[in-house]
Amino acid sequence: MKAAGRVVVPVLDRGQIEALVNGRHSDSFAVLGLHEHHGGTGLVARALLPWAQTVAMVDRESGEVLARLRRIHAEGLFEAALEARPRGVDYLWRVETAGGPVEIEDPYRFPPQVSDADFYLFSEGTEEFAYRHFGARPRTVAGVEGVLFTVWAPSAERVAIVADFNGWDSRQHGLRRHPASGVWEIFIPGVADQALYKYQLTAASGRVLPLKADPFAHSMQHPPETASRVLLREGHYVWGDGSWMASRVAQQQRPVAIYEVHAGSWRRREQEGNRYLSYLELADELIPYALELGFTHLQLMPVSEYPFDGSWGYQPVGLYAPSIRFGTPDEFRCFVDRCHQHGLGVLLDWVPGHFPTDPHGLGRFDGTALYEHEDPRKGFHPDWNTLIYNYGRREVVSFLLSNANYWLQEYHLDGLRVDAVASMLYLDYSRRAGEWLPNAQGGRENLEAIHLLQLVNERVHARHPGVMMVAEESTAWPGVSRPVYAGGLGFGFKWNMGWMNDSLRYMARDPIHRRYHHDELTFSMVYAWDENFVLCLSHDEVVHGKGALLEKMPGDEWQQFANLRAYLGFMWGHPGKKLLFMGSEFAQRREWNHDRGLDWELLGQAPHRGVQQLVRDLNALYRGLPALYEKDCEPGGFQWLQADRRSLSVYAWLRWGQDSRRRLLVVSNLTPQVHHRYRVGVPGPGWYRECINTDAHEYGGSGQGNMGGVEAVAGSCDGQPWTLTLTLPPLATIMLLADAAEPGP
Repeated sequence: MKAAGRVVVPVLDRGQIEALVNGRHSDSFAVLGLHEHHGGTGLVARALLPWAQTVAMVDRESGEVLARLRRIHAEGLFEAALEARPRGVDYLWRVETAGGPVEIEDPYRFPPQVSDADFYLFSEGTEEFAYRHFGARPRTVAGVEGVLFTVWAPSAERVAIVADFNGWDSRQHGLRRHPASGVWEIFIPGVADQALYKYQLTAASGRVLPLKADPFAHSMQHPPETASRVLLREGHYVWGDGSWMASRVAQQQRPVAIYEVHAGSWRRREQEGNRYLSYLELADELIPYALELGFTHLQLMPVSEYPFDGSWGYQPVGLYAPSIRFGTPDEFRCFVDRCHQHGLGVLLDWVPGHFPTDPHGLGRFDGTALYEHEDPRKGFHPDWNTLIYNYGRREVVSFLLSNANYWLQEYHLDGLRVDAVASMLYLDYSRRAGEWLPNAQGGRENLEAIHLLQLVNERVHARHPGVMMVAEESTAWPGVSRPVYAGGLGFGFKWNMGWMNDSLRYMARDPIHRRYHHDELTFSMVYAWDENFVLCLSHDEVVHGKGALLEKMPGDEWQQFANLRAYLGFMWGHPGKKLLFMGSEFAQRREWNHDRGLDWELLGQAPHRGVQQLVRDLNALYRGLPALYEKDCEPGGFQWLQADRRSLSVYAWLRWGQDSRRRLLVVSNLTPQVHHRYRVGVPGPGWYRECINTDAHEYGGSGQGNMGGVEAVAGSCDGQPWTLTLTLPPLATIMLLADAAEPGP
């Protein structure tokens, strides 16, 4: 190929030239690169390189100069007319710059890398792995290594990449549009690992929108910076948790004791500017701590990238990106991997209910309400000043469904705790009359959100057997943890917010008044089998002026600690899985503050060490005793013995698993009065070993108790044929295990 003897430039009309050099041309692929000359035979080569002094087209193999392009605009638009050859041209641009000559690939010479058919499932709302089609993905095309950028923006007039590799110049990399799917794409050769980029979108009105982060980015800049990050080597992490993953289905009847953690404030490096621990440092320090205390799972508050520390991660912008605050995606994988290798499960807070209005986020992404509802009565959340996903848009359903699969598939997580489910289920949530729109049937239920939750739960459980899907749902919505085929939402578990609210209200009362509110601790058993419950003492109970758990307890310091210990014993003896927020396990005194680490120095004080030792012993008993978990979600494993001793504020009940002989008696005395020779009925004879006494000296108590255990004697009590005569310590919970094989003293 050679340059034509008579070159007529410019071939483009003035309007197209101005659109290109001003970053307004909606179809760069139609004019840049190599095209047929619209005026007759031959080809036209065209490049927009604002930083170039001269540009030549050279043959890739021979290095022969095929054409020297002429500058047709001062902003770096170059063009040359060429004679045609019958076969394709494999070329490079040879560019003279201020720093010397370079040879670069032309991204406009590559054909489309995707088609509308690739996004059929996405458009249908059934795509489960959309992240494999969108975002910045390494690819080799015709032997050339590069990155394929793909984004959904159906109403945009123009989409361009702005990045560190193009000087943040939106003119150089305009994307190709696929009209049917609304997807835009470009393959850019030579993009470096960790390259930073954003999308510049122009709305249909012609307005250039604020620069947007990639909705499918797998990594982002450290906030407050907002660019997305290219990862070339992602997917090469070598997992070592095969045994754990293979055993998850068999573990479904296991005990579940969850330690809820905010990664940014569990511990800080105060001597190093109060910095966060990294994922790898958390693996070194958090994993052995949680294991030593006997927890079975960690639950991380959201780590999907979020711009504002004060949101605690509950206003995510990068739903597919582990927060760079704590390290890289592979370092997060390493954290999960090491948890699994040590027998510790990992749950993640997932936030599909809303997203923030930050200008680089999803809000009005292509100039329209793309991810959110147009009408603020459905699309704006008044409690959090956030935007609500449009669950009726099928592409949004695919986006969220794929995101749930992403965390479980790519990071081997053991489940998701779904945040703020109640806000998704009700169209009138936190809204006054006239501020919400009814559904098609005239009701307040968000039918589209219900469909999303059911779909996510169905597909997640089908693809990832053994994972836990947990709903934070604070209303009486029926069937949250019932299977979808039985009319439920399909979650495996639901947080028991009713138990939490009632029990904390009761424990905050002066013991002298508790007799008048006895039902606050018994009412939970009225509905205990309606759902599969997790008893939760979460971060929400120790913020916003609510005070730490210890500070909620009445009385002097000794009584506060005694009340807290009795309450924890009551919780571990009550049916339901367990969740405890970090710091509560050693009676953190101050309210949680996300900007500083926990008060670990408190463990230098005996009462705090005592609470920590109690949690350790409760977890050990819970994990080792099937009576406390085998029939956790069914009535056959629980029996009240004394539910009406109001005047004494005493509660007594039995727990048992498949082996009814290994029954556990739990008794709580929630007054400061010691009860000597207190009678409780039991169903059988034998020795009842006192395995937990929250008033024991080693926990900081007064040491009242039963000298290791009590022998049952014949005699009717509480409707049972045998009787135990006990000492009930003050403000304490005791647990006694019946073991016919274990003789008395």
